Amino acid sequence: MTQEDIDATKAPLMDHIIELRARLIRSIYAFFAAFIVCFYFSRSIYNILTEPYVRVVGAEKATLIATHFLEQFYTNVRLSMFGAGVIAFPVIATQIYKFIAPGLYKHERQAFLPYLIATPIFFLFGATLVYFAVMPLLIRFSVSLQQVNTPGEATIELLPKVSEYLSLIMTLIFAFGIAFQLPVVLTLLGQVGIIDSAWLVKMRRYAIVTVVGVAAILTPPDLISMTSLAVPMLALYEGSIFAVRWVEKRRAANEAAKTRT
Repeated sequence: MTQEDIDATKAPLMDHIIELRARLIRSIYAFFAAFIVCFYFSRSIYNILTEPYVRVVGAEKATLIATHFLEQFYTNVRLSMFGAGVIAFPVIATQIYKFIAPGLYKHERQAFLPYLIATPIFFLFGATLVYFAVMPLLIRFSVSLQQVNTPGEATIELLPKVSEYLSLIMTLIFAFGIAFQLPVVLTLLGQVGIIDSAWLVKMRRYAIVTVVGVAAILTPPDLISMTSLAVPMLALYEGSIFAVRWVEKRRAANEAAKTRT
């Protein structure tokens, strides 16, 4: 290889590095802008997240405690970082897509774009399930274990810490949001031909074991959270089989149309 060939390969590489740097800077700006907004409204956001607790126990009994002076401040920082990640994700995903899109064929870009749109939608589905179903169920079960105003017995009252409540609901939202990407990932793999519906059916028994293991890792160590995640994931796996079959039928129809022409 001559020196001219080496110089010719350096120029495109430097262009890619410069573009990647610009995309990263835009993503970081989006994250910090979202962080500032979330931190300003952190109290309101936290009140929204505690709504499942208030809804279950009642506003007059809904008490959360802070055990050191800066616990609420650190909680607001963590909450703002989590919210900034969620809000800035569309911008970050768009920057990633714009960086890799020039290297894709037109039909590959058209095939990839729907999955990019589906990712935050399915994450929202998972977060909604946590907010309206899983958290109230978990709180209701925890409240039922209280032992208050029972003659002759010690009082056991549920007083969640501010930081621990936030950690619990953020963990569940993140776990369910990631787990709900299962049909997106499997359908995308089916779209590019890495897997097919027959293989998914064959691997169903292994998928059940894997789903239970993943649910145990992603959720807090309680049976309610683990079961609440494992059951929807298994349903999503079954739905992925139908989605991949639809992709296969559409691909076969397109190939048949090209053959006729």
